Amino acid sequence: MNVALWILQVLLAGLFLFAGGVKLVTPIEEMLKQMPLALPGWFLRFTGVIEVLGAIGLIVPWLTGIRPGLTPLAAAGLVIIMIGAVIFTILAGDIAMALIPLVVGLLCALVAYGRWRLTPYPGSAQPSRLQPSAKRT
Repeated sequence: MNVALWILQVLLAGLFLFAGGVKLVTPIEEMLKQMPLALPGWFLRFTGVIEVLGAIGLIVPWLTGIRPGLTPLAAAGLVIIMIGAVIFTILAGDIAMALIPLVVGLLCALVAYGRWRLTPYPGSAQPSRLQPSAKRT
Protein backbone atom coordinates (compact mmCIF):
# COMPACT_ATOMS: atom_id res chain seq x y z
CA MET A 1 0.00 0.00 0.00
CA ASN A 2 2.90 2.33 0.74
CA VAL A 3 4.22 2.05 -2.83
CA ALA A 4 0.77 2.70 -4.30
CA LEU A 5 0.37 5.79 -2.11
CA TRP A 6 3.80 7.08 -3.16
CA ILE A 7 2.94 6.65 -6.84
CA LEU A 8 -0.36 8.44 -6.31
CA GLN A 9 1.32 11.23 -4.32
CA VAL A 10 3.93 11.83 -7.03
CA LEU A 11 1.32 11.88 -9.81
CA LEU A 12 -0.96 14.23 -7.89
CA ALA A 13 1.96 16.47 -6.95
CA GLY A 14 2.94 16.71 -10.61
CA LEU A 15 -0.62 17.53 -11.60
CA PHE A 16 -1.01 20.26 -8.97
CA LEU A 17 2.46 21.65 -9.59
CA PHE A 18 1.65 22.00 -13.28
CA ALA A 19 -1.85 23.44 -12.73
CA GLY A 20 -0.66 25.89 -10.08
CA GLY A 21 2.41 26.86 -12.07
CA VAL A 22 0.28 27.67 -15.11
CA LYS A 23 -1.95 29.89 -12.97
CA LEU A 24 1.11 31.71 -11.67
CA VAL A 25 2.88 32.38 -14.98
CA THR A 26 -0.03 32.94 -17.38
CA PRO A 27 -1.18 36.56 -17.65
CA ILE A 28 -4.46 37.13 -15.82
CA GLU A 29 -6.18 38.58 -18.89
CA GLU A 30 -5.36 35.42 -20.83
CA MET A 31 -6.79 33.18 -18.10
CA LEU A 32 -9.95 35.26 -17.79
CA LYS A 33 -10.63 34.87 -21.54
CA GLN A 34 -10.87 31.11 -21.05
CA MET A 35 -13.20 31.32 -18.02
CA PRO A 36 -16.94 30.98 -18.61
CA LEU A 37 -17.63 32.67 -15.26
CA ALA A 38 -15.96 35.84 -14.06
CA LEU A 39 -13.43 35.37 -11.28
CA PRO A 40 -11.14 38.00 -9.79
CA GLY A 41 -7.55 37.77 -11.00
CA TRP A 42 -6.17 37.68 -7.47
CA PHE A 43 -8.29 34.57 -6.79
CA LEU A 44 -6.70 32.73 -9.72
CA ARG A 45 -3.21 33.64 -8.48
CA PHE A 46 -4.15 32.60 -4.93
CA THR A 47 -5.42 29.25 -6.22
CA GLY A 48 -2.15 28.77 -8.10
CA VAL A 49 -0.11 29.41 -4.95
CA ILE A 50 -2.28 26.99 -2.94
CA GLU A 51 -1.93 24.29 -5.60
CA VAL A 52 1.86 24.63 -5.72
CA LEU A 53 2.11 24.55 -1.92
CA GLY A 54 -0.22 21.55 -1.84
CA ALA A 55 1.98 19.73 -4.37
CA ILE A 56 5.02 20.37 -2.20
CA GLY A 57 3.08 19.28 0.88
CA LEU A 58 2.16 15.96 -0.73
CA ILE A 59 5.82 14.96 -1.07
CA VAL A 60 8.31 16.85 1.09
CA PRO A 61 7.08 16.28 4.69
CA TRP A 62 6.63 12.52 4.26
CA LEU A 63 9.88 12.15 2.32
CA THR A 64 12.03 14.08 4.79
CA GLY A 65 10.32 12.93 7.96
CA ILE A 66 10.03 16.52 9.15
CA ARG A 67 6.43 17.05 10.24
CA PRO A 68 5.09 14.10 8.19
CA GLY A 69 1.61 14.84 9.50
CA LEU A 70 1.50 17.74 7.04
CA THR A 71 1.21 15.34 4.08
CA PRO A 72 -2.32 14.12 4.90
CA LEU A 73 -3.26 17.70 5.77
CA ALA A 74 -2.01 18.90 2.38
CA ALA A 75 -4.02 16.17 0.68
CA ALA A 76 -7.12 17.16 2.67
CA GLY A 77 -6.59 20.80 1.71
CA LEU A 78 -6.41 19.81 -1.94
CA VAL A 79 -9.70 17.94 -1.51
CA ILE A 80 -11.25 21.27 -0.50
CA ILE A 81 -9.77 22.94 -3.59
CA MET A 82 -11.20 20.17 -5.78
CA ILE A 83 -14.65 20.53 -4.20
CA GLY A 84 -14.53 24.17 -5.24
CA ALA A 85 -13.41 23.18 -8.73
CA VAL A 86 -16.32 20.74 -9.07
CA ILE A 87 -18.80 23.39 -7.97
CA PHE A 88 -17.28 26.01 -10.30
CA THR A 89 -17.34 23.61 -13.24
CA ILE A 90 -20.98 22.68 -12.61
CA LEU A 91 -21.96 26.36 -12.29
CA ALA A 92 -20.20 27.01 -15.60
CA GLY A 93 -22.62 24.52 -17.14
CA ASP A 94 -20.19 21.71 -17.97
CA ILE A 95 -21.36 18.83 -15.81
CA ALA A 96 -19.36 16.17 -17.70
CA MET A 97 -16.09 18.07 -17.16
CA ALA A 98 -16.83 18.22 -13.42
CA LEU A 99 -15.90 14.53 -13.27
CA ILE A 100 -12.20 15.38 -13.64
CA PRO A 101 -11.84 17.47 -10.46
CA LEU A 102 -14.20 15.04 -8.72
CA VAL A 103 -11.88 12.09 -9.45
CA VAL A 104 -8.78 14.12 -8.54
CA GLY A 105 -10.44 15.13 -5.27
CA LEU A 106 -11.29 11.51 -4.48
CA LEU A 107 -7.68 10.50 -5.15
CA CYS A 108 -6.49 13.26 -2.81
CA ALA A 109 -8.93 11.97 -0.18
CA LEU A 110 -7.45 8.50 -0.64
CA VAL A 111 -3.94 9.87 -0.02
CA ALA A 112 -5.14 11.76 3.06
CA TYR A 113 -6.81 8.68 4.51
CA GLY A 114 -4.00 6.36 3.48
CA ARG A 115 -1.27 8.47 5.06
CA TRP A 116 -3.31 9.21 8.14
CA ARG A 117 -4.78 5.78 8.91
CA LEU A 118 -3.54 2.99 6.61
CA THR A 119 0.21 3.66 6.59
CA PRO A 120 1.02 6.14 9.37
CA TYR A 121 4.55 7.46 9.48
CA PRO A 122 6.93 5.07 11.31
CA GLY A 123 7.58 6.31 14.81
CA SER A 124 4.77 8.86 14.65
CA ALA A 125 3.98 8.18 18.31
CA GLN A 126 7.36 9.69 19.19
CA PRO A 127 7.71 13.45 19.62
CA SER A 128 8.61 15.47 16.56
CA ARG A 129 12.26 16.12 15.75
CA LEU A 130 11.56 19.83 15.78
CA GLN A 131 10.22 19.91 19.34
CA PRO A 132 12.83 20.46 22.04
CA SER A 133 13.27 17.58 24.40
CA ALA A 134 12.29 18.01 28.04
CA LYS A 135 15.11 19.12 30.32
CA ARG A 136 16.18 16.57 32.87
CA THR A 137 16.97 17.74 36.36
